[in-house]
Amino acid sequence: MDWLDASQAAPPATLEPTLPGYTYLSDAFYAREREDLFFKEWMCVGREEDLSAAGDFVQLDVQGQSVLIVRSNDGTLRGFYNVCRHRGCALAMDAAAKPFKSDQPGPSGRFAGAIRCPYHGWTYDLEGRLRCAPHLQDSLDQAAFSLYPVGVSLWGGFVFVNLSPAEAQARGYTLAVQLAGEIAYSRRYPLAELRLGRRLVYDVQANWKVIVENYNECYHCAIVHPELCAVVPAFRENGGFGLDWADGVPHKAGASTFTFSGTTDRAPFAGLDEHERTRHKAQLIFPNLLVSLACDHVAAFVLWPQSPGHTRIVCDLLFDPGEMARPGFDPADAAEFWDCINLQDWRVCEGVQRGMGARVFKRGYYAPMEDLAADVRRYIAAKLGEVKP
Repeated sequence: MDWLDASQAAPPATLEPTLPGYTYLSDAFYAREREDLFFKEWMCVGREEDLSAAGDFVQLDVQGQSVLIVRSNDGTLRGFYNVCRHRGCALAMDAAAKPFKSDQPGPSGRFAGAIRCPYHGWTYDLEGRLRCAPHLQDSLDQAAFSLYPVGVSLWGGFVFVNLSPAEAQARGYTLAVQLAGEIAYSRRYPLAELRLGRRLVYDVQANWKVIVENYNECYHCAIVHPELCAVVPAFRENGGFGLDWADGVPHKAGASTFTFSGTTDRAPFAGLDEHERTRHKAQLIFPNLLVSLACDHVAAFVLWPQSPGHTRIVCDLLFDPGEMARPGFDPADAAEFWDCINLQDWRVCEGVQRGMGARVFKRGYYAPMEDLAADVRRYIAAKLGEVKP
């Protein structure tokens, strides 16, 4: 067998095939993901702390759909498509869409008690009900012209939206159903109480699934992340095989967190168990939230797929507000470490995306220690059906 024949030979049986290469590259497949996955799943879009007062709103671009998340008068969050029921004008025309490159949480703007269309003045209350249509008050059934709703739900201080709320409600597909066992995994971490200490924003030239697969395995860690492995030596042992994610992965002796030294002057979160005070835990919340849990801070990655080969990533570093109020609080030790690790990850993810464009590439393979990365393949099969080569 010559080298060309060998390159086409079947791989060892211990290797599981990935999704076909075109699922990471194809505009058509990405359009299918938008319609049948992103428009139907609960997507994480940020943190509740951005909206503190009635009338506060954020404008979001969720897969090309302009969405408003509004703090209503009763204190709940409501979601609406950013479109007037009259002629389709955008209701918030001048607000900056998030995510934005700012460390200061806050709204895109504030509605002064009502949402007024800038075109003809149709006015809606903060619950989305039509309250005024100039010169049509006596001839219009106002109840039939509420804003188009977007599902909004909260978990751990994170805001999730569903762009098909009627369908989700009809099949009982709540955020709790989607999260399933993920809620219990991080139950001792005070996620809802944490606040933004530093935000890192990246534009990565790679498919969102490549990024998720990379996050969900440590086969690459010994090669790509020397700084990370210096803090968590277990990441470079046995190619990352057999890591105990249930109880967390231990740091080196004397270390407890994700900084270059593995130490910090911040106190650990109250309520953690003995393992969580000295180990690293992580969870992947499909489709677009990655949560890395240290004893003193949380790194939350929200993925914003832009196209088959482009993903914007917002990495929020979250801290206990009591620690943030202490004189001298400085998140730089965590931020600099995470920025180093992130850039290493994004570089290899972009390498994967470029490499898959080769005409000879049909699909890749998962090694046994990458079984968790195969969750992506299983997730796509569950949501879109088995994908043919």
